[in-house]
Amino acid sequence: MSRSVTAAGTSPRARLLDAAIDHFGRHGIGDTSLRGIAEAVGTSHRMLIYHFGSREGLLAEVTREVEARQRALMTAAYDADLPPLEAGARYWEETVEATLRYGPLFFELAAHAMQGREHAAGLREELIAAWLPSVTELCRAIGLPEEQAGTHARLALGAARGLLLDLLVTGEREEVARAADLLNRLLLLSAEVGGAGAR
Repeated sequence: MSRSVTAAGTSPRARLLDAAIDHFGRHGIGDTSLRGIAEAVGTSHRMLIYHFGSREGLLAEVTREVEARQRALMTAAYDADLPPLEAGARYWEETVEATLRYGPLFFELAAHAMQGREHAAGLREELIAAWLPSVTELCRAIGLPEEQAGTHARLALGAARGLLLDLLVTGEREEVARAADLLNRLLLLSAEVGGAGAR
């Protein structure tokens, strides 16, 4: 994942978050302690506690920032004047690369959010609601009528997340990619049908 898409910022907290994201992207999450993470990113565990509260709080912030960067990548992919299927394929490959690095953390923290754990409380909104406006706008852009765009966006987001979970569990990258391509084609078909019905 490119750091140039969305920089976390220049404050000490933001620089630590960037360093943690880069470290996890290279080495994975694993069971590294907060002290081990601090050593790897060139700070002290006290500074990480000060800025993020706990190891879990840091991981939640990493997940939130990675998700924000993925939304930026999605927008960039579809703003590149490519045909929708080509843009979708390009974004899917970028998403797969990020998922192979951060996906286990994402799904673990999503479970924590569902369980109401304090460190993941903010993710309850971030993991779904933060995505829906962007995906809804894409659905409008491919021609889905306004009254259908929101529902299709939720379907697309849920289906894509399910396919990413499939990828992590099975490792069947090519099969999952074919399913993702089918999802894109079905959305475009829905747009054709829905757009024709709206005229």
